[in-house]
Amino acid sequence: MRLGKMRSVLARGAGAGMAIVLGLGMLAPVLADDRTGNDGRDGTMKIRVIVEGQTLTATLDDTGVARDFASLLPLELTLSDYNATEKVGDLPRKLSTDGAPRSYRPSAGDITHYAPWGNIAIFYRPFRDSAGLVRLGAFDGGIDALLRDQPFQARFEIAE
Repeated sequence: MRLGKMRSVLARGAGAGMAIVLGLGMLAPVLADDRTGNDGRDGTMKIRVIVEGQTLTATLDDTGVARDFASLLPLELTLSDYNATEKVGDLPRKLSTDGAPRSYRPSAGDITHYAPWGNIAIFYRPFRDSAGLVRLGAFDGGIDALLRDQPFQARFEIAE
C-alpha cells in the first residue's frame, strides 16, 4: 500500500485494524519513511556503472553496508573475472557489515561485498550460499558490458 493511501486510511480511524491486517513487517517501512522524511520512497539508491562508454544502472539496497559502499562513490575499479562466475575488484577499504546476514546466495546481476577479502563481487552467474558474502544491490537490466575476458576499468557513481 502506498504511503499516501496508508495515511488516508489511518486518518479515517482504521489504524488499529490496519496494523493487524498489515502486520508489523509491512507497517515498519511506512513508519520509517515518516521518520526519515523519505516521502514514500523505499530508501534504495540508484547508481551507474560505466564501462568503456556503456552505462549500466543498478539499485543499491537500503542497508548499512550498501550505504557504506555508496559513501565511496564515485569510484574507479579494475574488475577481473573470478571462477567464471563473477567480476571482482578491490575496494579502497573493507565495508562495515554490522547487522548484515552471515551469508548470501547470489543471483546473476547481484552486486555484493565479500567481507573476508574486502572486495566487490558482481555475479553474472548464480552461485551457492557463501559465508561472508553480503548483497549491496542488483543491476536493473542486462550486464553484457561486464562480460569481458580481460580485466577492465569500471566507474561506479551515484545516479543524479
